[in-house]
Amino acid sequence: MNIPTNLKHKPVIVAENYDDVDGKYAYNSDAKGLSLGLAQWNDRGKVDISAKVWRHTGGKWSRQSEELPLHRVLDLAILISRSTLYFRDAYKHDHFYDKENPQIDRIGLQGDAMTVAVCDDNERIDEDIALFQQAMTDSDELLSERLRTLSRILKEAGY
Repeated sequence: MNIPTNLKHKPVIVAENYDDVDGKYAYNSDAKGLSLGLAQWNDRGKVDISAKVWRHTGGKWSRQSEELPLHRVLDLAILISRSTLYFRDAYKHDHFYDKENPQIDRIGLQGDAMTVAVCDDNERIDEDIALFQQAMTDSDELLSERLRTLSRILKEAGY
């Protein structure tokens, strides 16, 4: 299924078979493609690029397709990577986190830092973090393959 090119997001680089590799949803996913292209929010004289997940309902392209600026995609990759690292040792804490210090890390970005923490404002955090940890464990093979691939590509690019 070809990603539409007549909409506001203008695809430049595409992965039109994403539904074949969409993790545990592979071969049965509504996320049919990924693209990097010109952002839909561009104004005259200002060009941003974005990443987009193209979702299809079976009958039409979905309004639930998501478009993100590339730096946010990378910030999510950082958050996923740091969370994956955290959960390797989270079993050492009762309830998978330190209730006295829910902060996991501060990651320097652009002269400041992104705070990564367990959301202790969640009234069901003890239950939810246990479910999250189990889902991370269940997804380890899928996530590890992607993180190793990302690591390899970043090393090849000199990062």
